[in-house]
Amino acid sequence: MKILVMNGPNLNLLGEREPGIYGGDTLASINAEMKDYCDKNGAEIDFFQSNHEGALIDRLHEARNGYDCVIFNAGAYTHYSYAVRDAIAAIKIPVIEVHMSNIHAREEFRRTSVISPVCEGTIAGFGKMSYMMALFYALSMK
Repeated sequence: MKILVMNGPNLNLLGEREPGIYGGDTLASINAEMKDYCDKNGAEIDFFQSNHEGALIDRLHEARNGYDCVIFNAGAYTHYSYAVRDAIAAIKIPVIEVHMSNIHAREEFRRTSVISPVCEGTIAGFGKMSYMMALFYALSMK
């Protein structure tokens, strides 16, 4: 099993960006925890973060030729990027949408996900555990 974890805009600032919403965990600490879990469960995992829509789309395209699953927090692109949505639909491997905050309990514009309909499922509202739940599910697909 080979998993790619992707993070979109502003997620590189986890731990300092709005800790009341996103908590104090850094992206590096979340990635380390996920890697440790994969190491213990015989899976490979890679990480990618970009603040640029095109870079995320390019990485999704590349993922189709080497990964079994993508765990993806698209950040703000979740709510309006039809290009990201179309890239997810095009790659034909499972993509699990994750969000640290409960997007349905936030501002009106955050309550709609244009990527959810083409994702395997969505996990939101559990902080860093959203990633771990997605990882647990991905590993169950072996």
